[in-house]
Amino acid sequence: MTAPVPSEVTAAILAAVTRTRFEDLPAATVRHAKQRITDIVGCVIGGADTAGSPELRSLLVARGGRPGATVLPGGERLPTAPAAFANAIAARGNDFGVLIPYIGTTPVWSHISESTVPAALAMAESTGASGRELITALVLGDDLAARLTAGATYVPGAGWDSPGLVNKFGVAAIAGRLLGLDELRLRDAFGIVLHQLGGTFQAIDAGAHTFKLAQGLAARDGIEAAELAAHGWTGSPDPFFGPNGYIDMYCDGVDLDVLADGLGAVFHGDATFKPYPSCRFTHSAIDCALEISARLREAGADARQIGRIHLDVAPMHVDSPLDQPFAPGRNPQGHAIFSLRYAAASALLRGRATLAEYTEEAVGDPAVAALADRVSITGGRPTATPEAATLTVGLRDGTSLTAGRDTATGNPLSSPLSAARIEAKFRANWCFTGMLEPARADDALELLGRLDEVDDLAELTAILVRP
Repeated sequence: MTAPVPSEVTAAILAAVTRTRFEDLPAATVRHAKQRITDIVGCVIGGADTAGSPELRSLLVARGGRPGATVLPGGERLPTAPAAFANAIAARGNDFGVLIPYIGTTPVWSHISESTVPAALAMAESTGASGRELITALVLGDDLAARLTAGATYVPGAGWDSPGLVNKFGVAAIAGRLLGLDELRLRDAFGIVLHQLGGTFQAIDAGAHTFKLAQGLAARDGIEAAELAAHGWTGSPDPFFGPNGYIDMYCDGVDLDVLADGLGAVFHGDATFKPYPSCRFTHSAIDCALEISARLREAGADARQIGRIHLDVAPMHVDSPLDQPFAPGRNPQGHAIFSLRYAAASALLRGRATLAEYTEEAVGDPAVAALADRVSITGGRPTATPEAATLTVGLRDGTSLTAGRDTATGNPLSSPLSAARIEAKFRANWCFTGMLEPARADDALELLGRLDEVDDLAELTAILVRP
């Protein structure tokens, strides 16, 4: 078989985004896309009031502009790109959204949907697209972002944060598709994106609001790139493989087979639905802590009898932001969702890991801080299993309890969340914000479940907005 040629891969990407029809999408692809949309819509609603989101909305509303799309669930009307920006920031607000596509059995470490779904919803609303057109555009954008992440030897550990890179190309594909750009104009949009790329893990180190900024900027900038292209702006002839293009500037190399194999016929998208509102790499520790907490309760004991806690994880997490001492600063929630010590201590003490455990009040509980200080962390789990964790809890009477996981709940290969649990998560997000009547969650789920049959998305917006 002839090896792909870079220019031919670019041409194939442009053709796939502009020519693929809804009828070309496998039924499973459509079903998974609707689940991703449902999950992220819930996260937008649940994250609407997380630290930084109200301030951003206030700023964007004050700027004004011609209304194009709706901010959820408050109902503010903003130009399309700012509306997508606000909703994407909310989607990542609790770090609760679906993530990590799989190509075969290989995970693609990325946060895609928290940018692409809000952007697709905003673009579909502003262009009057149907549910089928929305789903088709989303599938194509998600697939491109997943392929760019998996196909390039881009290493997140180098300090780049992938939402600020590949997500912008994915959003530009979505926006370009819904704007009806031809292949030449879509290439221009990708060339414009090339000049917008950025993103750093530094915010995660600091627990700052900006850990979610790249997620929102990707939604905003990808739309603006497509809009500029639609208005005649030109871009680079080959933004992916040309000199000083994406691969040249941000990657050490590229596997063209990953980018090209099945393009336009096989579609990849986020597949790991999170059960807990925190960094995915804390989830195995939470699973273990919840198991031990239940065993303590069964034995008539509780967290007050815990003397020491030892957590063994993959080496990559030692001396990483996840391994910092538990010391909430100016943004306590932003620190807690990336803290292995908080994840283990909170789940052990409370026997649950819900949105309520990651509020500023919950994070500031002195009892959790005292328990988190007893957590020691080592990196003895295999490097090849970055989700793995083993938690050992030593009680004051000298006994100990141990629980271990190779993969966390929600892993699509070993323990995927059921459709019922994804819906339950949606309801939890819906109720957490307190802005929407709980009974309307069922109406939203019903409509999202048949999104491919909906011709006018105003029906969905009306349900998702506070009366």
